[in-house]
Amino acid sequence: MPHAAIAKDNVAVITGGASGIGLAAAMAFAYAGMKLCIVDVDQTRLAEAATKLSSVAGAANVMTSVTDVSQAQSVAELERAVRERFGGTDILMNNAGIQPGSTLFGEPDNWQRIIGVNMWGIINGSRVFAPGMIARGRPGLIINTGSKQGITTPPGDPAYNVSKAGVKAFTEALQHELRNTSDCRITAHLLIPGFVFTGLTAKGRSEKPAGAWTPEQTVDFMLARLEVGDFYILCPDNDVPRALDEKRMLWAAGDIVENRPPLSRWHPDYAEAFKKFVEGN
Repeated sequence: MPHAAIAKDNVAVITGGASGIGLAAAMAFAYAGMKLCIVDVDQTRLAEAATKLSSVAGAANVMTSVTDVSQAQSVAELERAVRERFGGTDILMNNAGIQPGSTLFGEPDNWQRIIGVNMWGIINGSRVFAPGMIARGRPGLIINTGSKQGITTPPGDPAYNVSKAGVKAFTEALQHELRNTSDCRITAHLLIPGFVFTGLTAKGRSEKPAGAWTPEQTVDFMLARLEVGDFYILCPDNDVPRALDEKRMLWAAGDIVENRPPLSRWHPDYAEAFKKFVEGN
């Protein structure tokens, strides 16, 4: 049985909903008979996505919004518009994300944009929508899209890592708050995609690499794990076994416990130790 919030005539709001994982999720919710609000900053892509969704859900059940999720006031206006159109929200999927690349001492604007969208977008969405969702007294979901990079924090894109590490910490705090709120039927969940072939990861490629999942595969996995109540929805990759993901995450935590240098997995003095750890030797 699907999660109780995924039901006919319930309302789903998906940020970053005009493409990739967001659009795949919106399509899955449309097939479940839900009413939809997809949110993005690209009006053209929103219009194209709305046409696809309307063919399944009907135009009257599809709403679009050009919203800058990094701005709390814009998100508040979005929540109000959804409430006026559909009566409230049952599922909020804070999925909007960008990855233009960053360096530690590079342009500050990139840092501001990445953290603004990837982290503040999720904070704003959750803080603005959650009170109304709780007040409805119905089962509901807040799904925040994180990243494995927010857990293992590999070198190369520090602003993105910081933003996604923040998403993990925030979503854990959010779920703790929700489960300790009287009469609350809303739960929070952290979606941790693997290598998914989207506009964010294509990097000029027109064909999906063999190691990547499609957005639809990712959403199918997400729905299956929501059904059994997972908080951490850790998606596998085609070319990276889950066991290896787990080893990488455990090693990252071990840097603190063992007082190793930060990011020791990439430190030449620890290359052999990491290899043995992964191989179970």
